[in-house]
Amino acid sequence: MILIINICKEKLHYFEFVKPIEDILKSKKLKYFIKHYKDLNNNDLNKANKIIICGTSLYDNEFIKNLKYFNWIKKFEKRILGICGGMQIIGLIFGGKIKKKTEIGFYFENFNKEFLGLLKKQEVYHLHNYYIDFNRLNSFEIYCGEKISQAVKHKEKEIYGILFHPEVRNKELIEKFSRI
Repeated sequence: MILIINICKEKLHYFEFVKPIEDILKSKKLKYFIKHYKDLNNNDLNKANKIIICGTSLYDNEFIKNLKYFNWIKKFEKRILGICGGMQIIGLIFGGKIKKKTEIGFYFENFNKEFLGLLKKQEVYHLHNYYIDFNRLNSFEIYCGEKISQAVKHKEKEIYGILFHPEVRNKELIEKFSRI
């Protein structure tokens, strides 16, 4: 069972950032459930065999002030995928610092090795105001992003982060993560 974590403050943002992930899982007949991060409890974490932390809109950064809701990440032993804001949460929990840089639109990223089915030059969709400098976090390997890390994986745990939005252009990444 896959747990989709909604980090959106505004209820309507669910339709742009959470529902597309739900639609991908539903189309592949994968079992999932959705919880808002403020409503998450230990039973939800125990029930999940994988977690996807969705992104949110450019100006919805309330989750940054509420990192206490994500302290479970460091001890969690199952697979986690953080998308955009979810990746920022992962980086902050592991000691990273948030930096400002707005990127909106389609970009080409070069994956230096296979990352959840993506390899070499890929077109991805960026929509963010902030990022984490994963170059300073020795516990993560960077798979793409020369100046700004776009895809990372924890070196010892099954924790993945992507700053771009695969629900827009790289839906196969969501399916690959869900099936590993």
